[in-house]
Amino acid sequence: MNAGADRTTRIDAGHGRPPRRVGILAGWGRYPFVIAESLRRQGVEVYCLGVSGHAEPGLEEVCDAFGWIGLCKIGRAIRYFKRHGVSEVTMVGKIHKVVLYQPWRWLKHLPDLATIRIFLPHFFTRRKDCRDDTLLGAVVEAFAAEGIRFGPATDYAPGLLAEEGQLTERGPSAAQWRDIEFGWEMAKRMGRLDIGQSVCVKDQAVMAVEAVEGTDLCILRAGTLCGAGGFTVVKVAKPRQDMRFDVPTVGLRTLETMLGAGGKVLAIEAARTILLQQPDVIEFANRNKLILVSLVRPDVVPSPRRETVQSESPVDLPRSPAMVSPSQVPDTRR
Repeated sequence: MNAGADRTTRIDAGHGRPPRRVGILAGWGRYPFVIAESLRRQGVEVYCLGVSGHAEPGLEEVCDAFGWIGLCKIGRAIRYFKRHGVSEVTMVGKIHKVVLYQPWRWLKHLPDLATIRIFLPHFFTRRKDCRDDTLLGAVVEAFAAEGIRFGPATDYAPGLLAEEGQLTERGPSAAQWRDIEFGWEMAKRMGRLDIGQSVCVKDQAVMAVEAVEGTDLCILRAGTLCGAGGFTVVKVAKPRQDMRFDVPTVGLRTLETMLGAGGKVLAIEAARTILLQQPDVIEFANRNKLILVSLVRPDVVPSPRRETVQSESPVDLPRSPAMVSPSQVPDTRR
């Protein structure tokens, strides 16, 4: 892709006005590709930094400018975006936090001075905690102090947020709906504590809870503990989800992991979960007889999205008093 030629075309199309510039801090997965491509289709110049050991090769092909950056080089990232006149940045893709707990981690990643200042009270003096929201919030504040604002990636591609409905040909059975409701409540409680977003459930018993390891490893652990298979995976947003970072995301890889581990049902939160590769995900799920539902609340059974879809005895379940629905949660997006 000829980024320079494409940029010239877009300047001309904008009647001489310089195009809008957006920066991407890219982590693991396909999500950064999707956002970069969406921005370019809108005529936006994309300046991307791929986090080493996380971002996938080939990302430079869909960006106007691209560079690799170490996980602990926040000062360098700020200088890169300021040098390119970028004041609007988004975080896209997963950062594997476990690398921060490996032996000799600080020697391996060699944090710059800005990173040390930001994370000193978290990892060194221990005056502050190391929860995801706390660490990511500290990064956002450091960029803001330099005039760089973080925005939700979903603002650039709102169609990625899952719509409510039964997405697959098969729907949950009555027993599976009970597991969904039970798992939803557990996942919301874990989210409120900023532990994780996913819970694996079988017969209203928790098989595995996502923590620092991420959703895929949580699913694999449930598979080792539930040899009979057929468990349900529930993935939801935190009750006070900041849509600028760590938004729940599922894609084809999630379904492939579920299939290998013996999972049967995936329930996600509608309008607050990113669903990547949706056509491929639904085709894969139908071909392998998996069940995928996107819900606003687990006690409201959605209708199949296709006229030919038949559900397996869906039932209305009483709503748990402890359940939190998105309508009851204040919007914390800034």
